[in-house]
Amino acid sequence: MALDKGQSAKPQTGAELKAYAEARGIRYFMISFTDLLGYQRAKLVPTCAIEGMCKDGAGFAGFATWLDVTPAHPDMLAVPDPSTVIQLPWNPEIAWVASNPVMSEKPLDQAPRNVLRKLVDEAAELGLRVKTGVEPEFFLLNPDGSAVADEFDDAVKPCYDQNAILRRYDLIKEIADAMLDLGWEPYQNDHEDANGQFEMNWKYDDVLATADKHAFFKFMTRVLAEKYGLRATFMPKPLMGKTGNGCHAHISVWTMDGKSNAFSDDSKELGLSDKGRAFLGGIMKHASALALICNPTVNSYKRINAPRTSSGATWAPNSVTWTGNNRTHMVRVPGPGRFELRLPDGAANPYLMQAVILAAGLDGIRTNADPGPRSDINFYTEGHLVKNAPKLPLNLLDAIRAFDADEGLKAALGEEFSNAFIKMKTQEWNEYCGHFTQWEKQNTLDI
Repeated sequence: MALDKGQSAKPQTGAELKAYAEARGIRYFMISFTDLLGYQRAKLVPTCAIEGMCKDGAGFAGFATWLDVTPAHPDMLAVPDPSTVIQLPWNPEIAWVASNPVMSEKPLDQAPRNVLRKLVDEAAELGLRVKTGVEPEFFLLNPDGSAVADEFDDAVKPCYDQNAILRRYDLIKEIADAMLDLGWEPYQNDHEDANGQFEMNWKYDDVLATADKHAFFKFMTRVLAEKYGLRATFMPKPLMGKTGNGCHAHISVWTMDGKSNAFSDDSKELGLSDKGRAFLGGIMKHASALALICNPTVNSYKRINAPRTSSGATWAPNSVTWTGNNRTHMVRVPGPGRFELRLPDGAANPYLMQAVILAAGLDGIRTNADPGPRSDINFYTEGHLVKNAPKLPLNLLDAIRAFDADEGLKAALGEEFSNAFIKMKTQEWNEYCGHFTQWEKQNTLDI
C-alpha cells in the first residue's frame, strides 16, 4: 500500500483518527509510551476501539514498566495523541501513535513525554519555539549481539566505507524509504567510525516532533533489522575498543511563527545571538547534571570516558568545553544560529534528552548565563593544557550525584520526575555493583 508523502494532514481528534484509519485500511493501533528507562511500551488496539481510547486511554499497570509506581497504584492510562499517528510503512495494517500517560485523571508528571510537553509550554511562554535534530548511531550485530554481523566490515578506519554500506543496502534503503514516505525529509545515511556502525539523518523539527520521530526511528530500526536477521543496537559502547554510539543533538530556537531564528546574529561571535549564547550558557552551567539524562546507563561511561579507539578517536567528550566547528569538544557551533551538543549517547531517552536540553537552555536564557570563552584546540591531543574545564562524570554514580546536587535543573524537570529517576538510577547502580563479573574472576580469583 503506497503512502502519500507525510501521510497527509494528521488527525487532531479521536473521531478524525478513526476516519483516518478507515480511509487507509489500518486495522490496529499500537498505543505507545516510553517509560523512565527508555523502554517503549504499547498495546495493540483494533481500529473500532481507537476513538474510545482517545477519550479514556489504554490501561497499563505502571508497576509492570519502569515507572516509579507500585502495584497498589491505579491504572496508568495512555491517552493517544492523534497528531502523532504513523502508519507502519512495512505493515500498513498497523499504525503507531504516541500517547500521554495519565493517572487519577491528571497527567503523570514523571512520564517522559509529559516532562517534555511541560517544558515546551514554558518555552512558548517566553515566545520561543525550540527546534532540534538528532543524529542516532547504531550497530548492526549478529542476533545474539556478540559481534559485528558483517565479517568483511573489518577496516581499521571504516567510516564512510562505501562497500560496507552497500552490503547493508537493503536494510538501509527500507528505513530511508520509510522516512521519505513519512515526510521526514531524510538527507543522508552513512557507515560510521566503528565496524558495523551506521548513522541515518532526517530534517530537524519542533522539539516534541523530533522526540516522537526519534522514538519511532529506534523502534523501526530494530524491527526491520530483525527482518534481515540482524540485531540493531543503540547501546553506547557495545564493542570494546570501538567507537561508541552517540546521539548528537543540533539545537536552534525560533520565534513562535517559526520564521525567525532567535539564535542567529551575524554580528556576534560565530553568528550566535545573545539569546543563543545564554541558552548555550545554560547547557554549560548544567553539563555535569545533564550527563545523567544524556548518558543514562552504566555502559554510557565507557563511551564518554573511553581510551583511544581502534580508529584513532572516540568522538565523545569527557570535559565541559565548547568551540566553533571542531568535533573534539562537548559543544560545537558549526554555523550561525545553531549549535551541536555531542554529549548524548544512543541510550538517551528520546523525550528526556530533549527535555533536559530545554530545561538547561531556558534557565540559561532566564539567568543570562555566560558559556565562558570558547576553546579551539584539538582537545583529544591538547586537552591536558586546559586547566579550568570541569570534567564530565566518570561513572553513573558520579552522574547521579551531579544531577541530585543541581536543584535548579531538578526543579525545572519536575520534582516527581527527578525523584523517580534518581531512585531508579540508584537502584540500577547498586545492582551493577552487586553483579559478579568475569573480569573479577579473571583478575582477582588467585589474589
